[in-house]
Amino acid sequence: MCGILAVLGCIDNSQAKRSRVIELSRRLRHRGPDWSGLHCHQNCYLSHQRLAIVDPTSGDQPLYNEDKTVVVTVNGEIYNHKQLREKLKSHQFRTGSDCEVIAHLYEEYGEDFVDMLDGMFSFVLLDTRDKSFIAARDAIGITPLYIGWGLDGSVWFASEMKALSDDCEQFMSFLPGHIYSSKQGALRRWYNPPWYSEKIPSTPYDPKVLREAFEKAVFKRLMTDVPFGVLLSGGLDSSLVAAVAARQLANSEVACQWGSQLHTFCIGLKGSPDLKAAKEVADYIGTRHHEFHFTVQEGIDALEEVIYHIETYDVTTIRASTPMFLMSRKIKSLGVKMVLSGEGSDEIFGGYLYFHKAPNKEDFHEETCRKIKALHLYDCLRANKSTSAWGLEARVPFLDKEFINIAMSIDPEWKMIRPDLGRIEKWILRNAFDDDKKPYLPKHILYRQKEQFSDGVGYSWIDGLKDHANKQVTDAMLINANFIYPENTPTTKEGYYYRTIFEKFFPKNAARSTVPGGPSVACSTAKAVEWDAAWSENPDPSGRAALGVHASAYEAQKGGIAEKIAIA
Repeated sequence: MCGILAVLGCIDNSQAKRSRVIELSRRLRHRGPDWSGLHCHQNCYLSHQRLAIVDPTSGDQPLYNEDKTVVVTVNGEIYNHKQLREKLKSHQFRTGSDCEVIAHLYEEYGEDFVDMLDGMFSFVLLDTRDKSFIAARDAIGITPLYIGWGLDGSVWFASEMKALSDDCEQFMSFLPGHIYSSKQGALRRWYNPPWYSEKIPSTPYDPKVLREAFEKAVFKRLMTDVPFGVLLSGGLDSSLVAAVAARQLANSEVACQWGSQLHTFCIGLKGSPDLKAAKEVADYIGTRHHEFHFTVQEGIDALEEVIYHIETYDVTTIRASTPMFLMSRKIKSLGVKMVLSGEGSDEIFGGYLYFHKAPNKEDFHEETCRKIKALHLYDCLRANKSTSAWGLEARVPFLDKEFINIAMSIDPEWKMIRPDLGRIEKWILRNAFDDDKKPYLPKHILYRQKEQFSDGVGYSWIDGLKDHANKQVTDAMLINANFIYPENTPTTKEGYYYRTIFEKFFPKNAARSTVPGGPSVACSTAKAVEWDAAWSENPDPSGRAALGVHASAYEAQKGGIAEKIAIA
């Protein structure tokens, strides 16, 4: 994962402006500590901070076409670059970088090539022949990208908000699956899959098709020239990623360079649910497992740094980002530069516990569509920025374009949670990997109840955060919150506390508008809160807020007596 910054069409093309671009680009150096590059063409600047994963020796950026009239700075990985090179045999490549195909695809196809890319990416491309430029972001928004506008008419693009927030009058998150063209002066959507319209699909469930699509998604993400591993929480999603990767590693090119034993990593408070489950999975699939511990106080001490890096005040994201941030530092210290992770499955299959309350398959499917469309604001943001803070790249097989298309084409009746039929959340995924002859995972892990990462690292983590926030924020502060923060007004002391830290680093109105708001229960969208009237009285994003569903649900206060909520 790299850091890109592009400033295009500014009035000033002096040495001072060049120095300012270099200064701002350094704010992204944590994302790419391996090399820095800058291309200047009149009043246009393309900079790059590189984390070298593929072709570390010759793939420095920016990258060019044959005569250097087309310049591109890219953050991400293009998994099908070898196949694309076959279509570009008339072109001369300078490096072995997977991202160089972008410059040549533009030469060959103009602006209409983005859908040919299979990977995670955000890039800015400058055509110096007419000074036109395009910028694009991957389908789901796995890699971050922001767009901003300067008072001098300049257009800015950056991997993180901190690189452009001081110099742009307005800025926003660049929409996933979109392309910006200077010739049109606007964003347009290039990603148009069938599920995007939220029309209810009707394809029958085929476990073999689903399993093979996921195995293919994992295999293509083993493309690396550096040491790598898998983030393993012991939950279903990360365990499947690890199990499939462990099976496929022996037959991959990377095994010749780094060995056939997979490395797995887990973090939690001592005695947490994740640590126990992850160790069991690691032993079962035969990985070299690394277990890290943190204390509640260590997490609290890291909060300011976490919020600076992840650039949000969303409560759920901060809760989950902090242990991931701490773990990423440990992983990088071991010499690992890339990890596979399990984000995206809950959105695709309705894995969050509140989906138990979905009234019908239509509402269920529409909610999964809404969740996938919002991933760039939540889990993708967390997974990318928490790891990139330490120069670590996270890849997410569940968000493979082809896999999403297959999974989202299945009749949602198969995804519905049906206790009467023995179907718990994500049953179709669990069933696809339920192989008695050659098991991927132990049965009780394969059918383990969903734990959100911020819960699974240890329930006392969230409780500790709330206690700390209660000491920092008074009742009077929260009562007057709507006057201090009229937009996305925090409704809890924890939310208020995070907001104060965020505003210290990012005080502009445009910055606070990049963060979504609205009520949520157990990570639901605001629309899904309507599924259960009781949820409006308990708006907490933790999985334990799914009263009547989670095995360790919060205790409900009724008549002054705490009643433990059992599984419905």
